[in-house]
Amino acid sequence: MLILASASPRRRELLAQAGFSFTVESADVNESLRDGEEPTAYMLRLAVEKAQAVFARHSESSGAPSMTASSSWVGSKNDPLIVLGADTSVVLDDEILGKPADAADAMRMLRRLSGRTHQVLTGVAAVTRAGVMSGVETTEVTFSEIPEAELAAYCATAEPLDKAGAYGIQGYATRWIPRIDGDYFNVMGLPIARTAKLIETALAECERRS
Repeated sequence: MLILASASPRRRELLAQAGFSFTVESADVNESLRDGEEPTAYMLRLAVEKAQAVFARHSESSGAPSMTASSSWVGSKNDPLIVLGADTSVVLDDEILGKPADAADAMRMLRRLSGRTHQVLTGVAAVTRAGVMSGVETTEVTFSEIPEAELAAYCATAEPLDKAGAYGIQGYATRWIPRIDGDYFNVMGLPIARTAKLIETALAECERRS
């Protein structure tokens, strides 16, 4: 049984397109950045914590997943429970650009991204009765110079407000992106090839430990 610990419609769409059957349960975790925490460590921690939070709901006790449990809360021997967590951020000059607070904040972010190359990081984690497997995918995204009139028109819409860095690569902002280096789907919110491999590896590890 596979559970996606994310309410993101884009992640649901990508996972379904890749042929996976799954249910969705959003995770409620503290997403505050810790003092001195670097972007890669932050993305990895959030992905793991989200997956662990949902996994714990299906356990008989709180805390870390059991390495030896065999009861129904971790799935059957032939269909073990796998909880997938993910979190994506836009990073520029080692600073995380989250979702903008409002249109003015979106304009501020996009002016910073204009004409420059930034990174999109997605942490992905699979939690099972065998433990935790995780990793971070990085894609470099290059923006052309954004005309001020286009920027104003875009930020007057609701589109940038629910997206890290104030843009989605599959939306209006695609006109400003002449180049990416890495996984396109990572920029959408889920590096699907890496995720598929992670799920396969987690399943194999559960079978090995059965």
